[in-house]
Amino acid sequence: MKFSKLSRLILVSTFGLFLALYLTACQIVTIDFVFLAASSGSGTGSDGEIYTFAADAESGALRTGPPAVSSGGTSPVAMAVTADYYNLYVANQGNNTVVHFSIATNGVLTKKDSVTTAAPPVALYANPAGTYLYVLTGTTPAGTLTEYALSSGAIGSATAQESLTLPGYGGDTIVPTAVTVLPNNNAVYVTAFDQSSYNPGGVVTSNANPGWVFGFAVGSGGALTAASGSPVQAGVKPSALAPDPTNRFVYVTDFASNELIGYTVQSSSILDFMVNGPFKTGNEPSSVVVDPRGIFIYVSNSLDSTLSAYNISLPTGTPSAVINVSSAQAYSTDTQPVSLVVDPSLGRYVYSANHLGNSISGFRLNPSTGVLNATQATPYPTGSGPTAIVAVPHGNHAVQAVTP
Repeated sequence: MKFSKLSRLILVSTFGLFLALYLTACQIVTIDFVFLAASSGSGTGSDGEIYTFAADAESGALRTGPPAVSSGGTSPVAMAVTADYYNLYVANQGNNTVVHFSIATNGVLTKKDSVTTAAPPVALYANPAGTYLYVLTGTTPAGTLTEYALSSGAIGSATAQESLTLPGYGGDTIVPTAVTVLPNNNAVYVTAFDQSSYNPGGVVTSNANPGWVFGFAVGSGGALTAASGSPVQAGVKPSALAPDPTNRFVYVTDFASNELIGYTVQSSSILDFMVNGPFKTGNEPSSVVVDPRGIFIYVSNSLDSTLSAYNISLPTGTPSAVINVSSAQAYSTDTQPVSLVVDPSLGRYVYSANHLGNSISGFRLNPSTGVLNATQATPYPTGSGPTAIVAVPHGNHAVQAVTP
């Protein structure tokens, strides 16, 4: 059978259109950049490194992004990003520095400035307004919360500083573990434990309750004022904390008691216990995140190498366990997950940094049920001993869809 020139032209054009549509459908589209801090570089005593991964919009699978960059110091332990996603900060415990990087639209990090802290940094958090960076350091003998002014992401001078001392136990050693800020910028919360009263394998010299949450109201010019009744008890060894996006609840993991503790936020930044808590987790919970919609909570259990998932009861904030497709209450990760992030673009993917697995585990989040399913080809290899993970939206994706 012979084709006319016109018929052949139509056939070729149709095939070309089909091929173009097929390739477009198969094209990998980046929805987020995921940044991971590794505790060491390629040699002993070398700088830490920050690795960049691109998350695929359809599958959540990660692929290697721009080349890794030095963290600007040794032993990075924590990272934070500003709410506009233009700036990243890393706390390097090995040389007492906090380093600022700008984030380009293609995920490239560029070192901008840094500050040196008086003691090793433990955790840090940039307030949603992008005006202050809160840095936790410890312990001499008590941990310290320092507030630094931010100007277009650059770290300025310290505008406030608070020592984490326990009333009635001024000589106790207070070890800080995590810091967060309410989405409305009105309050800062810090978790810490009293090493004088909780010291496995060591000497105990105090009868104080071990775990605490310190609360501070943020006033004019960044002034910090201890909230009434602060600090409040937080189990034995609180390890991480996260607020919900509506400023009503704060959740704290207790590493020693394997529990999630819930608080309601009252006026003047006061925290009250949720009456039906605490709530069971896996063993040694190390990180907690609330999804951007404020509907689900995810907790990493470092000893079990699992994640726990919870629904949030919106009227009360009470978490209830999400049962996965295999009728279990936990999701397996690679070895020792220590840090978690939910993708900020669509709130559809969860990633864990696995310290002993030298990897990232990825999960697809069902926005209706909170159930997680492993992403393609997970886990994803990383540098040695990852300690922290954060994510920012790719420039072609808005985040309005996940705003409560």
